[in-house]
Parts: sequence; structure tokens; C-alpha cells
Amino acid sequence: MFHIREIELVHWDFWRRFTVPLDAQIITIVGPNGSGKTTLLDALRTLFALRCSGKREFRRYVRRANAGVAWIRATVANRPGPTGKRPFFPCLKDDVTLACRIKRAGGDWTREYTIEDGIVAIEELDERAQWAGLRDYQTRLAYAGLTPAIAKVLALEQGDTDKLCEYSPRALLDLVFDVFGDKEVLDNYQTARTEQHTALRELESLALDLEKLRAQAEAKRLEADRYMEWRDLTRETQALEAEIIPRLEVADLTREIAEARGKLRGARVDTRERTAVVASANARLAELDSERAQAREALANAKALLAEQDALWLTARDRLRDIDRLLAERDALRERVSREHGADALASEEEASAAFAAADAARSEVRSLKARFEEVTEQLRQARDKAGPPQEADVRRFRSLLNDEGIEHFALAELTEVTDPAWQGAVEAILRPYRSLLLLEDENDRHAAWSLGEQERFRHFLVADRSPCPGAMPGSLLEVVRFAGDPPRWLADLLNRIQRVENADSAKRLPKDQDWITRDGYHRERRGARHLGVPHEFWFGALARTARVDALNAEVRDLDARLQAAQKQQDEADARLRACREKLLGLQAAELMLARASEFEAAAQEQTIARAAQQTAEAQREAARAEVTRREESLRGIDIEANRRKDELRVAREALVRLNADDKPQRLEQAARLMRLRGKRRGMPRHWLAPETLAGLAEQFNGLAGARNELARLKRRLNEGDWATDDQVLIVRDKLKLELDARERDYRERSGYCERTRILVDEARAAYIAKLRATVRQYAKNLRALGDLAGIHVECPTPLLENEDATLSSAGLEVAFDFDQKGVQTLNDGEASGGQQVMKSLILLVGLLMDDARPGGFVFIDEPFAHLDVANIDRVGAFLRATRAQYLITTPVTHNANVFQPAQLTLVTRKKKGGEDWAPPIGVLRREI
Repeated sequence: MFHIREIELVHWDFWRRFTVPLDAQIITIVGPNGSGKTTLLDALRTLFALRCSGKREFRRYVRRANAGVAWIRATVANRPGPTGKRPFFPCLKDDVTLACRIKRAGGDWTREYTIEDGIVAIEELDERAQWAGLRDYQTRLAYAGLTPAIAKVLALEQGDTDKLCEYSPRALLDLVFDVFGDKEVLDNYQTARTEQHTALRELESLALDLEKLRAQAEAKRLEADRYMEWRDLTRETQALEAEIIPRLEVADLTREIAEARGKLRGARVDTRERTAVVASANARLAELDSERAQAREALANAKALLAEQDALWLTARDRLRDIDRLLAERDALRERVSREHGADALASEEEASAAFAAADAARSEVRSLKARFEEVTEQLRQARDKAGPPQEADVRRFRSLLNDEGIEHFALAELTEVTDPAWQGAVEAILRPYRSLLLLEDENDRHAAWSLGEQERFRHFLVADRSPCPGAMPGSLLEVVRFAGDPPRWLADLLNRIQRVENADSAKRLPKDQDWITRDGYHRERRGARHLGVPHEFWFGALARTARVDALNAEVRDLDARLQAAQKQQDEADARLRACREKLLGLQAAELMLARASEFEAAAQEQTIARAAQQTAEAQREAARAEVTRREESLRGIDIEANRRKDELRVAREALVRLNADDKPQRLEQAARLMRLRGKRRGMPRHWLAPETLAGLAEQFNGLAGARNELARLKRRLNEGDWATDDQVLIVRDKLKLELDARERDYRERSGYCERTRILVDEARAAYIAKLRATVRQYAKNLRALGDLAGIHVECPTPLLENEDATLSSAGLEVAFDFDQKGVQTLNDGEASGGQQVMKSLILLVGLLMDDARPGGFVFIDEPFAHLDVANIDRVGAFLRATRAQYLITTPVTHNANVFQPAQLTLVTRKKKGGEDWAPPIGVLRREI
């Protein structure tokens, strides 16, 4: 931008005419308040077509002179810039004259401006100058570098030098772009946005009309649909009443008659079969009663014999035990005599300690075996008296809790009986996972039982759903199992599904998908075949109870043998202990041996006889026990068969009663059906009664009940619905549909146009953002350079600029200053001192004037030192000298003398004296270098 060389004022305010030089970088205008400092700056503002300070305007100043015309003329530099162009081209001289003539015209004052090449006096300008209006003049000044944005900066108010640092980040960004930016880029962006907004408004209006038309078309379509639905419902109702329901009634009657005929025929067959079952069951029960009496008598005899054999065996065992103990004493005495003179006292003490430990261990073993013997004996007694299976500890505890809650239940093993012992192992293998399954007596207790099972973490099934056992399939596993109550249906189905085979080869005759099992537990199911293994311990039925009794008997025998051995060991240990004690007290064993010699000899002779007698008694006892077991098994088999026969008899008698009660009513109902069928078929066309068409109707409507329900539903819909019954709605619907299609085509075309405008806006915005980024980078570069001159660290990061209106509208320019490394300050953070405010504003202001293409420029600063101390005045002055801009600074005479330090030229203003018409001219002080 250009610099000012001089200024001449004629009839401006109270000045008549004077010329002052302005050919210096820093010019100080000094004078008392009211002496004309701001008046001089307003003259320059008026010359450069700027707004005057405050509420003043140029008319105020020319009215005070009370002259018909006023002049403001200035000489400015017109030297070529770095690009070689002159600011006021086509003026080619180094100096250019700018002039403003203000004249009175019709009671108002008008301004005229001119730009002349070279230095031209006011008189010559009045004669030959070509005057221009304000707009054209501003355009020429803008070309020279005095843009509207810089004009805003030059029009700062008196005392408002720090206003720039109070700008918001957004306002500062707008100002920077106004100064440095490309006006055409911004205009293109604004034009594209305006066009896009116009297109969007048109599209919204068209969309609103389209929605209204679409709503009308949809309403008419719905009305037409209601009409067609009413028409279809009416036709369906008529067809149901007149044809479909009568035909389905005939089909239903025909089916019922056929089913009733089959039931009557089956009832006759069932009656004959049940009668035969009753006769056979009665005959067999009579035979079983006789067999049971014989078996009970034989069992009583066998038990009496077993009791006698037990007594004999106990007597023989006790006699043999006494003999063995006496002989053991003899052996101990012999051993004592043999070593009576060979052991010393220390060895005798060690031997006594070892003997005591062995005797104590032997006594503990005897006590343990006796306790176990009593426990197993009690279990054997309970097993003989009770029919229930064994139970695990957790099952016993949980069943006790169920009993405490009053929940009646049974174990599956308590209700299950195996009728064929040969298949006991196979049944046990299948039912092994369900040994501890519990069945609830009352289904209503299931939730309470399940809650208790959840609380106790009971890991076995609790079953509440039970049903009568179905008939067993021939050859199935269910055929050899009988339930004393209702089992779970799934369990009965599982057993009924498994066929019994002798081995895998004999299963070849069965279907491919048939489940089967062998006697030793080889099982085939849908997943494949495997060996389940026959359990060692049986749980279900009489055979399981017999096996438990045998196992307990065997354990009793084993425990008895172990107890005898343990008692013998105890006796030996006690003898050794006594021997050791006697040895320590004195050796009297020889006399004791001689005193009992006859007793020991008799025992030795009787030992063989007693052992043989004990073995004979034990063999006879085992034979008697086996006979008792055999008799018990025979009696249990008779009871099992008797119970089964009783169940068959009960079921057959109940079936006969039911069949006899149902026979006569069913025959009367069948006759009534035949009469109704003849009445309904009368008058119907033959093709209506075709079986295939009737089956299709039944499947379509889900039978007669479905057709009647459908008729009732259709009538209810016809009566309750709001129907359209005029067929004209179809014509209106088609017409609106055609109009809607045409409107939608128009809307698609307008949408495409809006999309093109959006693309143009995006492109224009991208160009605007690119220019804005370049502008911010340039301005930040200027600020950092000025900060380096002033010794202030300045940071101006590039704001976030995205190709999107919302982000772009909220973007701002954040500038941070660091004075003397005391911390970063933002634009208007309230922490800066008065001097720092001035320095920040000057850096922001001068940064706007720094243009590599058009360096220089001038700045009006009204009283920048008003609130500064001496140090800050010097600092501001040093900064002003370091820049290349031209400064016109006003200052009152009351300031420190340091305000004149940076100035090369000082203009001194004086007040107009009272009684005089004109103010004294401005004085000039020039610093000599």
C-alpha cells in the first residue's frame, strides 16, 4: 500500500488553509485536548473515503468553516511494488495527488474525489481535474491497497487502539479473509450456496405438494381396497352359507358314521377278548393260591432248619476258638521256657514295648471289625424285613426333607418289579441312570419339590407327570417289567421301544431302526450299539433284594472270619505282653508249664475233632441258608405272578363294564347320524359329494368347525367394518395414480438438479477453504514476524476447516501471545495489561497491512499511549520503528516525553483563541538524524 507525503487543508473545521508534511514513518500529532488532533485524522479519513471517528462526519467540519467549499488534498507515494506495478496505475509518476472537494448543494454538502498524476495544486485541480463519485473513488483506492477491510481498521475510534485484540476468533478470521482473501472465491461460494438454497426450497415445496398428492392417492387406494375387500367378503360369505358349510356337514357326518361303525365293531371284539381274559385270570389265581400255601409251609420249615444249623455252627465255632486259645497259651509257655535264660534286661524291656504296641493295635482291629459286623448284621436284618432298595446318603437326606415338608413321594425302585429274572441284568443296565429317580404322589407338589431340589442341589430327577403304563409290545423290555403305580410315560415308552434279543445275530430280523438289548446288556439305539454292562449290585425288583441279602450274608461271613483272625492276633499279642511282663518280674514259666500239662494235652487231641465239627456245621448252615433263599424266591415269584394276574383281571373287568355301558347309547347315536345324513344329501349335485373335493374343502377350512368360525368371522367383519360399497372409487384411484406418477417424475428431476447444486457448493466451498487456509497461513506468518520484532512469541494455529457449512461457520482464528515467557495469553482473556493490550492490537493491526505484493501502508492510531507506563511506551515505540508501515499517532501534551522518542516528525496543534475566526496553523517539528 502507499505512504502519505503531505496534506493540505482548506476551510476544514477552524483551519483556513495550511499544508503540513507527512513524509516520515512515525508521525506524532501532539496537542491539548480539543486542539484538533482527531480533526486532522478525520480529514485524512474523509480524503480516503473512510468513516470519521465517533459520531462525527465531514459535514460537521465544513459547516464550522462557514465557507462554500472545502478542500482536502494530499500527496501520496506511487512507487512500483515488488511486482513492478504502481498502486495508482495508470498514473506513472512517483507521486500522486489525491483530492476531496466538498461543496454546498441545495442545503446539503456533497463530496467529489479525484486522483491526478504528479503533484498538482488545488487551483489547478479546480480548473482541470476529472471528478469521480464515492464508489468509483473507493474502487481506485482499493486497487491501490486501501481495501474495505483495511478501511474498517483505519476507522478505529479514539482511544480504541486495543479493539482488535477484543475481536472474537470468528470475527478476526472474517476480517483477515476480507483483507487478504480473494473476493471472487467468496462470491462464487456465496452464489453457489444461494442457488442451492433456492433449489432446496423449490424441492421442499414440490415435496410438500407431492406428499399431499401421495396422501390423497393413498387414501383413495385404501378406499378402493376397502371396496374390493367388502366385495370379496360378501362373495365368500354367500359361498360359505350356500355351498361350503352344507357340503362339510355331509362330509363330517359321513366321517363320524364311519368312525362310529369301526368303534362298534371294535367294541364287540374287545368284549370277547376281555371275557376270555377274566376267565383265564380267575383260573390261574386259584392255582396260585394253592401254590402259595405250599411255598409258605416249605419256607417255614427251611427257616427252622436254618436256625438250628446257626446254633450248631456257633457252638462248634466257640469250642474251636477256646481250644485254639488254650493251645496258644501252651505255645507261649514253651517259647518262654526256651528263652528264659538267654535274654538280658534291656532286650526284655524293648520286647515288652513292642508287645504292648502290637497288643494295642490288635485290640483296635478287633473293635473295628466288631462294629462293622454289628452294622452289616443290622443291614442284613433290615434287608430281610424290608422290600425297599438301598439308597445313597444324599437321597436319604433329601427324602427326609420331602417328608418334613409333607410331600408324598416314592422311589422308582420301590414301584418297579422285574418278572423275569433272566432279564434282570438288562433291565438294571437300562435303568441304572434312574436308580434314585423320585416320583411325586401329588402333581400339585411339583413346584415346592423343585424349589427344594434347587436349594439342596439334588442331582436326581424329580418327576411329577405320571400316567398309567401302556400295554407292552410283544418281546419288548417293558414286557418283563411291572410297575406297582403309574410310572413316567417317557420311561414306559423307553422300555416299550427296546426289543429283547438273545444276541446281536438274532437282531438281524428286526427293522433297521429298531432298538434292542441282549441279556448281558449289549444295547443298540439310534446313535449306535454299545455294551452297557450288567451292574454288580441290583436295585429293582425281588431279585435285587435277594442279591442284596446274599451280598450282606457274604460280608457277614467275611467279617466273621476276619474277626476270628483279629481276635487270635489280639490273644497272641496279649500273651506276648504278659510273657514280657513275667520275664521282667521273674522266670516262673517252667513250673506253670508242668502244672497245666494234662490240660494242654487234652486240648491238642480235641483240636482236630473240633475243627472238623465246625466245618461240617458251617457247610450244613450254608445249605440251609441256600434252601431258605430258594424258597423265598419261589414265594416271591408266585406273588409277582399273582399280582400281575390280579391287575389283568381288574383291567379286564373295568373294560367290560365300560364297554357294556357305552354300547347302547353309541348305537342310538349312530342311527340318528344316518337319518341326518340322508336329509342333508337330498337335493345336492353329485359333484358336490365327490370325496376328493370334500377332502380339499376340509383341509382348506380345517373342518366344519373352522368353516363355521370363518363364516361368523366374515359376518362380524361385514357388520363392524366401515366399508366402501361404490365401485366408482376404482376409477378415482387410477386417475390419482397417474397424476402421482407424473409428479414423482418431476420430483426426481428436481432432486437431480439439487444434487448438482450440492456438488457445485461443495466445490466452491473447497475452493473457499483452500483460499482461507492460505490466507490464515500468510497472516500467521506476518504475526510471527511482527512478534519477533517486538520480542513477543506469537502462535496462530490454522483453524479446523472442513468441507461442511456447520464446521466452516463455527471456525475461528485463535491467536496466542507470550510476553516475557510469563504464560500464553489469548485474544481477550482479561489477563493482559494495558501495554500488552496495545501491543497485541498493534501486531494484529500491522499484520493486516503486511502484503508482500504491496508493502507499506499507513495507520491511524488515536492516543495509543493513553494508559501506558514509561517502559511500555518505549516498548511500543521500538515496535513501531521496527515495522515498515507509516503511523500517524495522536497524543495529548500531558504524556511522558518518551512518546516523542520514536517519531521522526511531530505536528503540534493549538486551540483556537477566543474572538478569533481561525485556529492557528499546525506547527511542524522534524527530527534531525
